[in-house]
Amino acid sequence: MDEVRPVGVFLSSLAIPDPTEAIAKAAELGIHYVHIPRLPEQWLTPEGLDKIKAALEKHSVKVSAGCAVYPGEDYSNMETVRNTVGLLPAQYAEERLEITKQCADFTRELGAPILTTHVGVIPRDTTCEDYKRLVRIVQQVADDCAEKGLTFAMETGQETAEEMVVFLEHVARENVKINFDPANMILYGTGRPLPALDTLKEFVVHVHVKDGLWPAAEGELGTEVPLGQGEVGIPAYINKLKEIGYTYVLTIEREAGEDRIGDIARAKQLLDSLR
Repeated sequence: MDEVRPVGVFLSSLAIPDPTEAIAKAAELGIHYVHIPRLPEQWLTPEGLDKIKAALEKHSVKVSAGCAVYPGEDYSNMETVRNTVGLLPAQYAEERLEITKQCADFTRELGAPILTTHVGVIPRDTTCEDYKRLVRIVQQVADDCAEKGLTFAMETGQETAEEMVVFLEHVARENVKINFDPANMILYGTGRPLPALDTLKEFVVHVHVKDGLWPAAEGELGTEVPLGQGEVGIPAYINKLKEIGYTYVLTIEREAGEDRIGDIARAKQLLDSLR
């Protein structure tokens, strides 16, 4: 588990509702790091947290990062993503800010150093009120995370790497970094993964390993596929991570498909052959 670039998995990718059973399955697959999203309320109680901690200890699994996800998010197409995802939609902002703080507490309790999320589609007009409001909200999240000893990592994909850099400059918080997902750059049609990774390399603290195909038409999203079957170029991606000096967890994410556990097992085998 202490080897360079160990393999992890996004816990919900296993599609097992009970997180303690999902942790056990990850360990069975030889995966000893998990990226944990926000769980149902019963797991956020002291009793639920104790059960998760016990499962982590029993199976020798560590938490690489927590993840804030929000009720009402819809990833069907670019319009629904723009209107419903992350901290940007004004009608959900206050509720989601509180959820994010709750996720930060949960992440800290599990001993992970990083909280990730999609903040929403960052407006291209940096002078508009939505952009300025999103900067302020992310600053609030960053300050809360800093008080809890956490790094806040925004996930890539819904904007170009260059737009992410400008946003990071405007947020101006040392603990705001990047969770790099190469497939998202393809799925959202925002850029080629390897040049984007070069642009963002100084900010990357956590990564996903996922694959996908480019969108077929404007306004649509691309298609996620099993690792190695898409257009990311996984061997080149792993080599690029080595080149930029990334040594943390390679987190497998599989959000679609009828054999997710099989896909994750095969992804683990591929990564073992590359890292």
